[in-house]
Amino acid sequence: MSTENEGTAVPAAPSAPPVPVAAPGPASDPTGTNATGTHPADPAPEPAPYAPAQPAHTPTTQGGAQGRTDEAQPGYMPVAQPHAAPQDSGAGWPPPPPSHPYGGGGHGGSGGPAWGAPVPPGPRRKRSGGLVAAVLAAALVAGGVGGGIGYWAAERNDNSVDSTTVSASGTTKDFKRDAGTVAAVAAKALPSVVTIEAQGGDGEGGTGTGFVYDEQGHIVTNNHVVASAADGGDLSVTFSNGKKYDAEVVGRAEGYDVAVLKLKSAPAGLAPLPLGDSEKVTVGDSTIAIGAPFGLSNTVTTGIISAKNRPVASGDGQNSKASYMSALQTDASINPGNSGGPLLDASGAVIGINSAIQSAGTGGFGQSQAGSIGLGFAIPVNQAKTVAKQLIKTGKPVYPVIGATVSMDPKSDGGAVIADRGTGGTEAVPSDSPAGRAGLKAGDVITKLDDRVIDSGPTLISEIWTHTPGDKVTLTYEREGKTSTAEVTLGQREGDDS
Repeated sequence: MSTENEGTAVPAAPSAPPVPVAAPGPASDPTGTNATGTHPADPAPEPAPYAPAQPAHTPTTQGGAQGRTDEAQPGYMPVAQPHAAPQDSGAGWPPPPPSHPYGGGGHGGSGGPAWGAPVPPGPRRKRSGGLVAAVLAAALVAGGVGGGIGYWAAERNDNSVDSTTVSASGTTKDFKRDAGTVAAVAAKALPSVVTIEAQGGDGEGGTGTGFVYDEQGHIVTNNHVVASAADGGDLSVTFSNGKKYDAEVVGRAEGYDVAVLKLKSAPAGLAPLPLGDSEKVTVGDSTIAIGAPFGLSNTVTTGIISAKNRPVASGDGQNSKASYMSALQTDASINPGNSGGPLLDASGAVIGINSAIQSAGTGGFGQSQAGSIGLGFAIPVNQAKTVAKQLIKTGKPVYPVIGATVSMDPKSDGGAVIADRGTGGTEAVPSDSPAGRAGLKAGDVITKLDDRVIDSGPTLISEIWTHTPGDKVTLTYEREGKTSTAEVTLGQREGDDS
């Protein structure tokens, strides 16, 4: 499935199992109507010395609804979005990048009159002046009686001791939030979540989110959040208390869509967010997302884990390289600007990094950025933690690989097809690669990795990258109509340029 991150459009998914790829506006409320009735049994009150006529008032209903869609913006998504650059979420996968060697080198209008236009008068009919006068008099009498009764009732209630008004004991500040409630989790986590502002030398930039990883001042976020400022740009992070600090990039992993920053002058007393175990997360678990959607810092939303191991390919629109993840899917509201922020469990531990969203498409009325439709995707924290440690240690990512070039064509059915040739005309399966040593050949179709069903090249990458170099995996593949298995010891590739 393709999706988008930080406001950048990315493609939709191939066939089952679903492969993920990357809000309605206010509805109008009709105004209420007031009715007055006459009370024939009551004596008419004495006419007032002076009763100015009240202008007639016709209640009107106004309003409308506007739909909004769409990483980025890796996540995401296209995960943006005070950044109003138009996004485009295509119906299919993004144009696939070159074959990837593993280990190798307006509102809809209605037919009625325009809002605010005068209503055309109807045909005239002759009416009796006496009848009109009688109706007006009856209305004035009814209004006078009603007003008198209302005042009398109000006066009695003011002087009564059995008022129904109840005063709360204490103030909101005194109210205690139990541990484990959303309010308690958010209050503890917010001081460790930052809003990131990235500004490139060419004027490109945006806003994203990150969180404190350790006491030394390392901040974990998405690569697509900081990519524009990674080479000679300006980066700053702002904490929930409003304090702002300059930061620099320690390392980036485009394929994983993970980046690590470091505060140039880290303050004392930083509180890293606790990291959970994404392997133990189960569908239906509560989730809490914190971020800066559309630049609105310190925003907290809630939901559940909707699915696990969702293969997602997303892109930031800046180059041909895509990111792949076996994602946690959540219905917590995630929008552009949430990218890089933490997805927490009910205890307040980080279980994922919000990275991408699925967009319903572009909206009308000049709005093209995607918004939450309840399909958000997060990088599992177990994978993000491994990548972050590597980036802090060496500044470069390390990817596990099988050493075979697979087709990225989403139209291939039934698995990941090993290509006929590798990049630049090289062998698709070098004999000394992990796949070559396991006996795999060009044309083989990989249908499973351990117990995970593989339906495409991007899905295979997503699953391989949940492991580390040296791990042993079992690949199920088809060759000339026959199904076989092979045990493969994963190799490694260092950096994003090889």
